[in-house]
Amino acid sequence: MRDAVYGGIDGAVTTFAIVAGVAGAGLPVGVILALGIANVLADGFSMAAGNYSGTKADRDDRARLWAREEIHIEQYPAGELEELRQILAAKGLTGAGLEAAVVAISADRTAWIETMLVEEYGLNPVDPAPLRAAGVTFVAFIAAGFVPLVPFIFPIEQAFTVSAILTSLTFAAIGAIKSRWSLSRWWVSAGETLAIGGTAAIIAYLVWWLFDVG
Repeated sequence: MRDAVYGGIDGAVTTFAIVAGVAGAGLPVGVILALGIANVLADGFSMAAGNYSGTKADRDDRARLWAREEIHIEQYPAGELEELRQILAAKGLTGAGLEAAVVAISADRTAWIETMLVEEYGLNPVDPAPLRAAGVTFVAFIAAGFVPLVPFIFPIEQAFTVSAILTSLTFAAIGAIKSRWSLSRWWVSAGETLAIGGTAAIIAYLVWWLFDVG
């Protein structure tokens, strides 16, 4: 979900920012499409590649820490058991319950190391998947990024106005969907996402305006 929201918002924002600036400057539809499509494809790939690299770095770091914990358990089992005991005690376990939990977790090497990675290093218990993260980001970017271009691909009257409306609906839809994984009401999340996209469009328009009046 994080990767989909990340890609979708950025795809719609960057493409509509281009549409807002270029259309506002009164340039031909061909220029809008050329710049918009180039942005969707190139920036979409760049976003996916960046997300892949970042996620892979997280996975590599997780593998490094996993190997280190394995060595510590092998060489310093008593110390690692005490660390595990302190972690569980901090969660409120005491007495026989605490000792039973220590024994149960330490009996499973994988569970032991997972517990240490999450509690000692603050890592996510889910192993990162770089290719999946990159793919989801790219698909979401492409899908949302083409929305502002639709009125120009199929020429209609007031194409820019329709593009703005479609893009606004896309922002709101992304925000509403995102609210399912948060405590925010759907309309609050939709409004927040719409505000982010609208701000990007306003900035693009202001840049055009400054050059136009100069």
